[in-house]
Formats: sequence, C-alpha cells, structure tokens
Amino acid sequence: MGILTSLKFVSAQRINSASPLVKRRQKMLIKLYDQIELAKAQAAGGTYAPTKIKRVLDNETGEKRDIPVSKRVKPWWWTDGTTGKVNLTVRYGNKSIELKKGTNAIELDNATKILETLELVKKAIEGGEMDTAIETASKAVRANFK
Repeated sequence: MGILTSLKFVSAQRINSASPLVKRRQKMLIKLYDQIELAKAQAAGGTYAPTKIKRVLDNETGEKRDIPVSKRVKPWWWTDGTTGKVNLTVRYGNKSIELKKGTNAIELDNATKILETLELVKKAIEGGEMDTAIETASKAVRANFK
C-alpha cells in the first residue's frame, strides 16, 4: 500500500462532448486541410489522394477485411471561362457558404493565390469569424435530411 499513498486521488468527470459550434468548426478545418494539401500538390505538379479505410466482405471466406481506398477530393476553385480569373468557394457539406451578403465565392487573379487565400480562410475559421456562416450552411445541409 506504500505506492498508492504517494498518489493524489481526486473525483473527476470527463466532459464527453464539445459544443456543436466547435464540432462544426473542426469539420470545416478538416475539409479545409484537404483543400490546402490539394492546392499544394497541384502547385508542385503532383496529385493529392488521401486514403480512408473501407470494410469489405470477402465472398469466398465470408470474413470482413479493412482495405485502404483513395478518397476523392474535389477542388473548391475553378477558372472562370469569360474573365480568366479563379473563383474559390468555401463549402460545408455540399453547400457553398455565403461569405458576404449575396456572395459565395472569392475572386482571385490567378491560381498562384489559391494557397494563400485558403490559409487566410483557415485563420478566419479558427478565429471564429465564419461561425454564423457555418451555422447557416449547417442548417441548410440538415434540412436536406428531413
């Protein structure tokens, strides 16, 4: 019993869940990370293909196996055919976030500014500047499930 007497015992409870606002912000940051990595890969002339684990059933043995599968990441940006400028949207689920009243995209002069702009958006999300826009987009996504 000499070892246990040297320890400090307390009564503590773990908080199991974060607020929905923090969860949505984290979800946005995860998706934004994929976009930043995609932009870095395209700037370097490569590809970005993250993997996820998919559980499949082997028809011969009847066992379930986990196999790594490439996850498709669609870019949030495209080049406007008429002006030649790059438009960048920020998405939550399948919805574009309204960044400013009546606008849903950021116009960039060329593709070299994509990474820089994504980093600025990341800082804005981390700082909580886009919480109301994320909340609005979240409600729109949830409305599709009802």
